[in-house]
Formats: sequence, C-alpha cells, structure tokens
Amino acid sequence: MAEEQITVAVLGGGSFGTALASIAADNGARVRQWLRDPALVAQINAEHRNGRYLPDYAINPAVVASGDMAEVLAGAELVLVAIPSKAFREVVRQARPYLHAEQILVSTTKGIQEEGFKLMSQILEEETGFAHIGVLSGPNLASEVADKQLTATVIASDDPLTRARVQTALGCDYFRVYASNDRYGVELGGALKNIYAIAAGMAAALGMGENTRSMLMTRALAEMSRFAVDQGANPMTFLGLAGVGDLIVTCSSTLSRNYRVGQALGQGKGLDEAVAALGQVAEGVNTVRLVRDKAREDGVYMPLAEGLYQVLFEGVPARQMAKMLMQGEQSSDVEFILSREDVQQARRLEPGHE
Repeated sequence: MAEEQITVAVLGGGSFGTALASIAADNGARVRQWLRDPALVAQINAEHRNGRYLPDYAINPAVVASGDMAEVLAGAELVLVAIPSKAFREVVRQARPYLHAEQILVSTTKGIQEEGFKLMSQILEEETGFAHIGVLSGPNLASEVADKQLTATVIASDDPLTRARVQTALGCDYFRVYASNDRYGVELGGALKNIYAIAAGMAAALGMGENTRSMLMTRALAEMSRFAVDQGANPMTFLGLAGVGDLIVTCSSTLSRNYRVGQALGQGKGLDEAVAALGQVAEGVNTVRLVRDKAREDGVYMPLAEGLYQVLFEGVPARQMAKMLMQGEQSSDVEFILSREDVQQARRLEPGHE
C-alpha cells in the first residue's frame, strides 16, 4: 500500500492502461482514466468493467473514467501514457496544456514512431521538456495482470524520483516493479520483442517443435540486443524482465496479440486478414518494417527481422522464409563474447574455403 494517497492519471482505455489504473487504485491511489469513447467511459463508471478490452475482469470501483483531459490530469502526480504508438504524439500534444514540469510522465507503450524512428519516451521529452520521464515495460500480458496473476515489470528512467514513485504507486503483492536506468534498452526490448512474437506464432502454426522455438527465441534475443546496442542501449538489460522475460512470454502465449497475428500468417492468411481478425492493435506488424529499414540503414545484421518483412510485406510464404533462414550464415552464439567478425574470419581461413 502507498504510504500516502497520490493522484494517478492514466491516458488510454486499452487493456494494459485499464489494468494499471486498477492496480494503482488497489494500491490506494486516487485514479482517473482518460478515454476517447463516451460509451466506454460510462461503462467503466457504472459497471467497473471495460467491455471492449477486458470484458471478464472487474476494475477497482475507485477508478473514475472521463473523456475530459483537463479533469483527468488535474492534480495528477503520476501520468501513465498507455496510447498506441500511432496516436501517442497526438494525445501527448492534446494533454500538454494541462501538464506541468513537476509531474512524472511514464510511457507504457511498446512501439516506435515511424517518423524519425522515435521511441515513446523520446516523444514525451520532445513534447514536454520535462525531467521526470520513464518507461514501464516487461512480461505483462494485460489480462493476467487484471486477473491479479503474479507479475513483474520494469520502470526505467535516469531519474531516481521517477523510479521510486512508480514503484510506490504500482508495486503490490501481485505486481512487482523492478528498477532500471537504461531507458532506451528497456523501451527497445518492449518494442522489438513484438517482431519475434509474430515469428513464434508462425512457427507454431507451421507445426515446428520445441527445439525450433528455443532456437527462435535465442536468436531473437541476439538480434534484439545487437540492434539495441547499436542504438546506444546496454546489452545486459536484455538479460532482465524487459528483454528475455518479455520475449519468453510474448513468444509462448496465445494471449499475445503479435503471436496470434503470426499464427494466422502461418495458417496461410494474408496480413490484412490476420490483423482484422485480431480486432486490436498488434504493434509488431509496423515495428517489423521500421526496424528492418533502420537495421539496413545502420548496417545491423538482423536476418529474422528481414525474413519477417518478406513474409508480411512481400508475400513470401512463411515456410519458405523459415527454410531460407536455416540456410543463412552460422555465426557466433553470443556476440558480446565472440564477435561475428572473428567467426567469419576463421571460416575464411579454413582449409578448402574459397
């Protein structure tokens, strides 16, 4: 329980934002949640239920929903921004007149803005210039969080106050909040793992076994950390909840939206059909394209992301893509121990190598 009641604002009416609003209220905070949809606002206030995104779970009755941004943000010490990446900047701009520099702003969105390849915390910085900015990310399937299943997450920020305040506001007997100061690493982990969840869903639909899934997740972790280090993150972050932890859950669970998109693709459905059947945003679809293009631009070796791009956007059959990946180069296992360049050089020096 929080030692003193704080006021928390949650921007967004999706599944994770709703679950976090309920956690904060469980923890004794005064909670207001902003949503665009008046019908959903009315339902949350009357029935304490989000029928669109979490229909089977009871929301703490202390959560007050509203479509009035000024009302939601008034007096809020902690603002959780749980808006899909495509609308993230627009909503932050809408909120900006009602924000002030003492507030703590935390993104819970696992996505990347296409223009300028911006992470959500960078958008918060650009739009506000505030000092107290953080990212919440981890293996956090929203329906399990709402069901009070034992769960852990990471609050990442350079600012100690942000880390401590979020731990106090959200940490409880079923939701553990661990701290990190590698904001970019934690945020990139949350965005990048969505790519590989699509691959895992495809592999499952194609009937591939446990060995394949283990290989897929491990090589995914290598790609994620390789890319993130190129962007300035710490590779050790990927040993934690926001890296390998989030990767495991999203590559193993049919509750993962990106995994379900991959399953549909593996079953032979087209991308539009797979996304339409989901009925929610699967951030990984857009992330595949953005990360593949950025990796090419920066010269980062990402064969899984490249292969997925070909399946999603160039019509390559999933089974053919899997076969192509197995014919790729056999390189180093963990590049931060043995570099790809060293392995390639040794192969070139091997007798009989042309």
